[in-house]
Amino acid sequence: MQSLANWHALPWERCLDVLQTNEQGLKNAEAERRLQTNGPNQLSETAKISPWVMFLDQFKDFMIIVLLVATLISAVLGEFADALVIIAIVMVNALLGFVQEFRAERAIDALKDLTAPQVEVVRDATEITVDVRDLVPGDIVRLQTGDRVPADLRLLKSMALEADEAALTGESLPVRKASDPVADGTLLADRTSMLYAGTLISRGHGTGVVTATGMETEVGRIAELLQSAEREPTPLQLRLEQLGKYIVWACLAICAAVVLLGIVRGEDPTLMFLAGVSLAVAAIPEGLPAIVTIALAIGVQRMIRVNAIVRKLPAVETLGCSTVICSDKTGTLTKNEMTVRSIWLPEAPVLEVAGDGYNPQGEVRQAGERVVLGQNPQLALCLQIAVLCNNAQVEQSKERHGVFRRSSAWHIKGDPTEAALLTVGAKAGVTREHLASTMQVLDEVPFDSERKRMSVLVEDSAGQKWSYCKGAPDVLLERCSHYYDGQQTKLLRPEMRRQILDRMEAMGSKALRVLAAAYRPLPKQKSAFSADDMEGNMVFAGLFGMIDPPRPEAKAALRTCATAGIRAIMITGDHATTAGAIGRELGLVGSGDLVVTGEQLNRMSEHELEHTVKHCRIFARVSPHHKLEIVRMLKKAGHTVAMTGDGINDAPALMEADIGVAMGQGGTDVAKEASALVLSDDNFATIVSAVREGRAIYDNIRKFIRYLLACNVGELLTVFLTMLLRMPLPLKPIQILWVNLVTDGLPAMALGVDAPDKDLMLRKPRQKGEGVFARGLSRKIMTRGVLIGITTSAMFTLTLHFTDELMLARTMAFATLVYCQLFHVFDCRSETAGILEKGLFSNVYLLGAVTVSNLMFLSVLYIPSLRSLFQTVALTPRQWAVVLLASGLPTLLVGLRRVILWQTRRRR
Repeated sequence: MQSLANWHALPWERCLDVLQTNEQGLKNAEAERRLQTNGPNQLSETAKISPWVMFLDQFKDFMIIVLLVATLISAVLGEFADALVIIAIVMVNALLGFVQEFRAERAIDALKDLTAPQVEVVRDATEITVDVRDLVPGDIVRLQTGDRVPADLRLLKSMALEADEAALTGESLPVRKASDPVADGTLLADRTSMLYAGTLISRGHGTGVVTATGMETEVGRIAELLQSAEREPTPLQLRLEQLGKYIVWACLAICAAVVLLGIVRGEDPTLMFLAGVSLAVAAIPEGLPAIVTIALAIGVQRMIRVNAIVRKLPAVETLGCSTVICSDKTGTLTKNEMTVRSIWLPEAPVLEVAGDGYNPQGEVRQAGERVVLGQNPQLALCLQIAVLCNNAQVEQSKERHGVFRRSSAWHIKGDPTEAALLTVGAKAGVTREHLASTMQVLDEVPFDSERKRMSVLVEDSAGQKWSYCKGAPDVLLERCSHYYDGQQTKLLRPEMRRQILDRMEAMGSKALRVLAAAYRPLPKQKSAFSADDMEGNMVFAGLFGMIDPPRPEAKAALRTCATAGIRAIMITGDHATTAGAIGRELGLVGSGDLVVTGEQLNRMSEHELEHTVKHCRIFARVSPHHKLEIVRMLKKAGHTVAMTGDGINDAPALMEADIGVAMGQGGTDVAKEASALVLSDDNFATIVSAVREGRAIYDNIRKFIRYLLACNVGELLTVFLTMLLRMPLPLKPIQILWVNLVTDGLPAMALGVDAPDKDLMLRKPRQKGEGVFARGLSRKIMTRGVLIGITTSAMFTLTLHFTDELMLARTMAFATLVYCQLFHVFDCRSETAGILEKGLFSNVYLLGAVTVSNLMFLSVLYIPSLRSLFQTVALTPRQWAVVLLASGLPTLLVGLRRVILWQTRRRR
């Protein structure tokens, strides 16, 4: 096997010879050998940061730098114990940050595996699905509309194939491709016999052989243009980083005031400086950025478990703000398992079809009796059109590679509507294999969402050429001049048009999706035909009525949207009657609600469109540009919009929406790349689950901000109040540092994995620009911080007053401060529910964290060596009772208030 630069100039048969392959594909063993030789089909990535560099990066944070300076000064002053404790705390925080970042890198790699693009290849004469990176030179690849070209390919076969090569050549218009070789010196942009990695199939389908992979491809030579953008912090992380700097300066100012106040009162300057440093260490929430990152990363992992793959981290935050979800119908609100239920032929009774899904077991019946195909030429012709004007495949179960799998006994490749047509054909005995001996497909005009139809050019065994067409009934009917009644072709008069339209409406009212079939005889002597030639003056053949049943879970998800203050909108290309029937069955609309069509949208002024978008719940027969208009109008009205999509033309709407949601199973690569979220199960209920997770993540971030800052306010206030009262320092510097280590780390992290409140989806969405301290959070932080400070100061003052033992008073204050915070962490689990409502044992991580913190604190009271270091005393049971009563009193009062409110709500 050799590598050439002029694949485009060689006949495709010669290319196969050079690559030592054939149309049956490589043997699996040979493909594996070539993969080992050539390496994976991927661009070289920028060098990854080493773990050591990642660890050292943890010390670049402004808060950490302040603490390191404090450590250095403590060591210079000879206070090595304090310096060691500070450096231990800094190291623990750095280690936590390193572990999280290292795990995040591994999670990102796993996410790349999860979302790795896949491609259809032929190996061992069998068509299978493999990851793009497993492609090797010589592989036979099949591509269709919407696929991203996975490697450089020499075309073997093409059918109306066009590629968008703008990313590679700058050519703005799609390029028509063919298998014929071109001149050796042809420029890259004019090599019509080649497909290049990174470009997009915008139309048609084809087969090619891989000529180059990875860095050997054309795009590999300009890989710097395609390197992944660096991950940037989310808006929330940026806001919190800025907040952290403000907090640092405020804490430093307060600590400086405490130091000066103590020195003015005659305290030892060295002791006061160390106290100020320790207080700064305790007050600065150095763990805040790390815990935010942890919460976001955990949220991403949770979403993966509910089949929502986050591609852009800001989407995690934005999801919780969603006020509108614009959803496709087919496959998202419905099962995407189309089944033909009825067939209507002109001047004939309606035919019923038995059987479910894509299983070809079933039959076509008329008045309960099986229809014999040989006795019904109308049906035979209609099914022939349906089977040949079709790119789908229906296969009995084989193992499918990759993430997106189907669990049914029969699975499909391609469009579900086309698969349903193949299935009904098979039920009546009309298959591609059955027709192969008499009919040959020569060319194709592919379906797209603007044309709403597809046509193929076929030739029968007598040499007669035909155009077979299927598509939206209203579109095809406009292009038909005659109809076939089973014996002859008749002029399509207004009364028959009316009859066809009435039948369409009748089918649609039963929630059936209606598809029409038509044909046209073409001149034998002519070899090439334009789309207009093939699709003008056609003969109407019949209607197929098929159903895609609603997903059972979609109805419940829509109810959840209603209670959560989220407006759900269905946007579909289906007929208005069908869309309305599905919408009513799902409970999305009532019987009197209007369904607005794309045609009606086209006739609306901007003001009318704005009013319609504000009130309508179902838009039918829309094109992708209508989706974009709807998103813009919703955003203009102040909504935060999530928009689903799967096609190439959906990309602008997905990018315009606040949250673009692509389909993992049925979506094109273009749609996935334009989206912030990918649904691996294409299910509307998954979007709602993702919104729930987004809200939960934001709630958890607010929980530990509330906890950390309230505790820090309490620590600052404890020292400040006692200094104002002209009393000794209530805590030794090393004790202040130990409080910080015991209470700020594990409990705060455990809040980041807390289960969401039960009423989470009963609340209205938060505003997208809402500050972190909105909805009374700052008031709660200050109130509890003041309570903690007053309680601890009072404990120190009263103990010193009654016992005149400074070490005991400091130990009592030390214990009170720690347990005020450990009790408070349970209050922070919800802003609306009490401990009883949340359940004491519903967060085992928090119980574990509090237990570890408790043991760490008790160790400095009851282990003699630590007791000596921390200058504490062992408390008696009576003293413990006083400490626990005082430190638990704020939580008890808050809990009683919530219990009363809870009981009041239950009585209502």
